[in-house]
Amino acid sequence: MASTTDYLITGADVAGSGAADILVRDGRIAEIGRGLDVPSGIERVDADGLVALPGLVDLHTHLREPGREDAETIRTGSAAAAAGGFTAVFAMANTNPVTDTAEAAERIAELGERVGLVDVHPVGAVTKGLAGEELAELGLMARSRAQVRVFSDDGKCVHDARLMRRALEYVKAFDGVVSQHAQDPLLADGSACCHEGEVSGRLGLPGWPGVAEEVIVARDVMLARHTGSRVHIAHASTAGTVEVLRWAKSLGIDVTAEVTPHHLMLETDLLAGYDPVFKVNPPLRPAEDIEAVREALADGTIDAVATDHAPHARHDKQHAFADAAFGMLGLEQALAVLHTTMVEPGRMTWAQVAEATSARPARIARLTSQGGGLVAGAPANITLFDPAVTDVVDREESKSLSRNNPWHGRTLKGAVAATFLRGRRTFANGEVHQ
Repeated sequence: MASTTDYLITGADVAGSGAADILVRDGRIAEIGRGLDVPSGIERVDADGLVALPGLVDLHTHLREPGREDAETIRTGSAAAAAGGFTAVFAMANTNPVTDTAEAAERIAELGERVGLVDVHPVGAVTKGLAGEELAELGLMARSRAQVRVFSDDGKCVHDARLMRRALEYVKAFDGVVSQHAQDPLLADGSACCHEGEVSGRLGLPGWPGVAEEVIVARDVMLARHTGSRVHIAHASTAGTVEVLRWAKSLGIDVTAEVTPHHLMLETDLLAGYDPVFKVNPPLRPAEDIEAVREALADGTIDAVATDHAPHARHDKQHAFADAAFGMLGLEQALAVLHTTMVEPGRMTWAQVAEATSARPARIARLTSQGGGLVAGAPANITLFDPAVTDVVDREESKSLSRNNPWHGRTLKGAVAATFLRGRRTFANGEVHQ
């Protein structure tokens, strides 16, 4: 692991507020302003033309370890995260064994610390074994050294309303949050793999209607209202979900939501070629849903961008579409997708991007060491992004162990130039720095 170095980052556009220098000492931002002097022994980083953002925080990452190290490991997933500008990720619980005990959560956190490229925070399962029948050790995970505050059965919906109510009541005691994979299994079962509509009918693929997401979101915001607890909606993907979120927030219900980069850009029409790389859950949606989630992210109805980075070994994806595994890579191109879809068209400012990718995710997860912004005294978690680069994505260049990259061959605007975790450079010049 590389040691902390003191830096003077010069000329960066600080979250869209104008060019400034950032002095980093002992892992913290010591000073920020224009025309700072370069102290003796300080390495200078020329950031002219680059945008400086607080280190990105991903609420939704699948690192696959333990159990599926053929698809991803904490080391390779952390490398992909650093290359994407992330300084913290939340590792989902659907590993083997499932992260449903304090010991399992502590093991994930320990492995993340050993790698040291990003802060790896384990997400605890809501139910034992993700079976949806009995609550997992929520309190013990919260009190463990891992200090788990986010719980999710992601990949499966907590469908039992009484169990979801109990989970919300339980996590309220330690200010935790339940992140729901909103998918009513009676409306969209495990075989559903394409947005229900003209495309699914034409391709003969089992349909996944938007209402299967929306009814769970509506139920859970009412349960959050009833319990006075917090609920978070994972990978919101439909216009109907946006309507429910707006209504719930207008009533002051404590609900937050995330959207993935792929649901901001990729349309269901891409499934016409039956390429299993585009099989994801929830499925890619039509243009009207994409427009709705973009608008909701821009106005704050959707709080955060989260990748749902879901690596898979080749043999899990190389099947007929209906039989292939769900999921796609997301960490490395997330910021470029956000720049291409939201910043370049004028829908979001860089200040809003910093909120959606760092400040709000950290608040949702109750992190105190991340998301604090680029201010003097804050930990030097910094992402430098070059908005001028035009990048044609090549999946073979990925730091991830897997290659199910939906952006392969696609031109995106912008790329991460460097990432710093508490003043230590973890990524620069296309290379990860251990």
